[in-house]
Amino acid sequence: MPTIVHFDIPAEDLERARRFYEHVFGWKIEQPPGPIPYYLIETTDLAGNPGVGGGMGPRQQPDEQIKQFIGVESIAAYIEKVEALGGSLVAPRMAVPGWGYLAICRDTEQNLFGLWEEDNEAR
Repeated sequence: MPTIVHFDIPAEDLERARRFYEHVFGWKIEQPPGPIPYYLIETTDLAGNPGVGGGMGPRQQPDEQIKQFIGVESIAAYIEKVEALGGSLVAPRMAVPGWGYLAICRDTEQNLFGLWEEDNEAR
């Protein structure tokens, strides 16, 4: 069954947001090597077990909010379902090289969410 596999936090000031989430929740937040200003977030549940991972990058639009990404086997198949049930595609399937593919959708209540298709061969 598809489940939330990742969340994305947009921020105007990445360092300020990193400090906030590290201090409030104790999350481990690190910037991987490379030129892209993006941080990876590790969370744990209350018992210390690994939780849902996330990321934090620059805010792209003034009203952009936290998005959840739902892991699916085929983004194409789920886009069809979303549109058939009254949702819409906001950003088409795009590669995250070496990780997988994502697409952004809007539900019938105007909430944004992401679809995530894992594929280490994504280019």
